[in-house]
Amino acid sequence: MAGGGGTRLWPLSRQSRPKHMLSLFHEQTLFQMAAHRLDGMFPPERIFVVTIETQVGELQAQCPEIPLENYLIEPMPRGTAAVIGLASVALQHKDPQAIMVVLTADHFIDDEDRFRQLLSAAQDVARDRYLVTLGIQPTFPATGYGYIQRGAQLASYQGLAVYQVLRFKEKPDEATAQQLLASGDHAWNSGMFVWQVDQIMAEFNRQMPGLAGSLAEIGHAWDTPEKNTTLQRVWSQLKAETIDYGIMEGARRVAVIPAAGLGWSDVGSWDTLFDVLDHDQDGNIIIGKNFMGMDTHNSLVYADSINRLIVTIGVDDLVVVDTGDALLICRKEQAQKVRLLVGQLKANGSKYL
Repeated sequence: MAGGGGTRLWPLSRQSRPKHMLSLFHEQTLFQMAAHRLDGMFPPERIFVVTIETQVGELQAQCPEIPLENYLIEPMPRGTAAVIGLASVALQHKDPQAIMVVLTADHFIDDEDRFRQLLSAAQDVARDRYLVTLGIQPTFPATGYGYIQRGAQLASYQGLAVYQVLRFKEKPDEATAQQLLASGDHAWNSGMFVWQVDQIMAEFNRQMPGLAGSLAEIGHAWDTPEKNTTLQRVWSQLKAETIDYGIMEGARRVAVIPAAGLGWSDVGSWDTLFDVLDHDQDGNIIIGKNFMGMDTHNSLVYADSINRLIVTIGVDDLVVVDTGDALLICRKEQAQKVRLLVGQLKANGSKYL
């Protein structure tokens, strides 16, 4: 899934250059890293990308090995349930018995070998007719993630314990997040899923019959000249819904594999980069060379302008992002509010989006 716009990493991330197109790690974009960590498991012709039309050209340039026909165009935002449904239709036409792995293009994963091990085990669980999700071990009482409560252990697959899912929980408030963390039986919802395509389609039919009917109409036109016009017409009538709320919360056979040790981050805001990028001796993360700091600690500075020197003196715990046309300065603990700021910019019709 690679169709999002830029919000929480503004002003670097914009509508024309969303998060998954950014090079924040090792000079590869998050999209390139997401595709390349599948090397050895999936050949490029079995990697499908759901995105929007305006992003196809840049994504194709970044990963030319993925065939152009494997880019599935979402006509307009309608939520992850519709996105996954569209991909399911495409895979059904390729192989009705396919196992489908749903991943995002904008996450960071440090231990790629463990990631591939988890996906391999998850495919075995999916063959036993489960909808499988990877649960991230929580390290703090996050209010920005959904949670998964695990029940009894189902079995061991490839040496990994697999558990029944008792329930999915929406993003909690601070007090509830503290309780979930203390309980010891909750994981963060990673948004990564593995299942047989006919299983997820059966759940669409059972739980979201309206969407299932729309997907069937798109599927009937898939290999015809009316495919694109049908997709545009049907898609515009869909109600936006997430896969978590629309399907996973009410699904009958759901399993979770604890994914401790992945080094996972959704790179959801500037402060999350402190968990995944290297620091200097003062705890600072400096991206770009046009910077000079004195008595500066635990701060992130992104200096993108070649014509402007950023200088900090006597500051701690700041985020400073200069993109030439916009400058963000905020306390590290306030970085989550960038999303709210972008909402105000949209309401004001700002040109800086």
